[in-house]
Amino acid sequence: MTQINVIAKSLKELGHPVRLRIFKRLVRAGFQGLTVGCLQKELSIPGSTLSHHLSCLMLAGLLTQRREGRLLYCVSNYDKLEKVIHFLKAECCADQSNS
Repeated sequence: MTQINVIAKSLKELGHPVRLRIFKRLVRAGFQGLTVGCLQKELSIPGSTLSHHLSCLMLAGLLTQRREGRLLYCVSNYDKLEKVIHFLKAECCADQSNS
């Protein structure tokens, strides 16, 4: 898959309002992440709906999950976020004349 396709997939998944809310909350949580239960409670999202959206974000590489005992934590993939941001900013003002 080309870089533009990878970035487009990330932006597509973040283009959904519920997924964007989930991702923003996980970014705010930092490297520890949040449990699925905490996300569900804080964002008032039904479990099956949350599971679907988390799966979409994971397939796009925007988050990872880790299990600690019976708890499942979701963590933003900050490297992927930085790549998306860098891609969008890489050629900023490149055609602007310096005169």
